[in-house]
Amino acid sequence: MRDIAKPARGQKGRHAVRGQFVALGLLSLVLNGCVGGVMDLGGSPKVDRSISTATIPNSNEAEHRSDQDTVRNAVSSADIVKVGQTPLPWANASTGSAGVISTITEDHSNGVLCRTFVTSRHAYDGIAKFYGRTCLVGDGQWQLVNFDRQS
Repeated sequence: MRDIAKPARGQKGRHAVRGQFVALGLLSLVLNGCVGGVMDLGGSPKVDRSISTATIPNSNEAEHRSDQDTVRNAVSSADIVKVGQTPLPWANASTGSAGVISTITEDHSNGVLCRTFVTSRHAYDGIAKFYGRTCLVGDGQWQLVNFDRQS
């Protein structure tokens, strides 16, 4: 007569091996889903199309505009008689850029007061030289007419 509490000889091993195969099978199915989802073996690459690289140039453009405004303000508020040929430093705290206005000349062409200048710009993207022109417009504000980077 066989004891009910104890399995027959060799049966315990079969159940253990069968359980291991079932566990390995389930594990491989779970891992296959994880790995397959990451590698996307059966389909096209998953690309997040909502990200746009166009934001980088726009922020760059805003920084350049801010620097141009800072230079325009320095040129327009300079006392031409006192400045003469003395370099005039400028800095833009919002962008971290700075430079030196090396020359400012003033002229009245066509009845409009304008100032032509040469400045350097030291920024995270390098050092550059600019030629510019700002003029006093009808409402008493200075307008930057020209700000060209030189090579």
